[in-house]
Amino acid sequence: MRALTLHDADALLVVDVQNDFCSNGRLAVPAGEEVVPAVNALMPLFRHVVLTQDWHPAGHQSFASSHPGRAPYETIALSYGPQVLWPDHCVQGTPGAEFHADLTRSHAQLIQRKGTDPRIDSYSAFRENDARTVTGLSGWLKERGVQRVFLAGLAFDFCVLWSAEDAHREGFEVVVVEDACRAIDLNGSAAEARHRLDRLDIPRIGVSGIVAPSAA
Repeated sequence: MRALTLHDADALLVVDVQNDFCSNGRLAVPAGEEVVPAVNALMPLFRHVVLTQDWHPAGHQSFASSHPGRAPYETIALSYGPQVLWPDHCVQGTPGAEFHADLTRSHAQLIQRKGTDPRIDSYSAFRENDARTVTGLSGWLKERGVQRVFLAGLAFDFCVLWSAEDAHREGFEVVVVEDACRAIDLNGSAAEARHRLDRLDIPRIGVSGIVAPSAA
């Protein structure tokens, strides 16, 4: 794909670069911390930067520990649809919920917390997994004139994917910076994520394919 030149109507959405999703975390994404240098390099290029933060209350419905007899990574049916059961992770106020120590936060204009309702999971930064309850992020971006959203972070095949799909539904142009993401790859979920993005014509590019206006 040709290089994409940035403009003022672009935003970078950095998804869940938190301790529990990095090595030794409670829900570690393989090599998750490797996205940090790429994300840090991208942030100064954008006028608008949003960080998302998984922020679950203890005993969240998506935790396997909340369902006796169930194990992490099993899938069950909940009122809003299928739900993968996860190890307890990103519990509010715990070290695991904090951003990775090397992640630069000074460029972020907004921290969008998600997964705060104990009854429902929230992969997407735009709406919860019931596909109805919105977070307000879409309105925040549109108020600032954002037209195109670039996504990076963790995990490619869950929270990045669902955020990309919802950004597309909200009418934004969407680009996934794939080498600034890492995947869990649960039962082939990384390949399925690429298929779903391709179906929506959402491009997947590398960091090197992003050109700052001054460098154009």
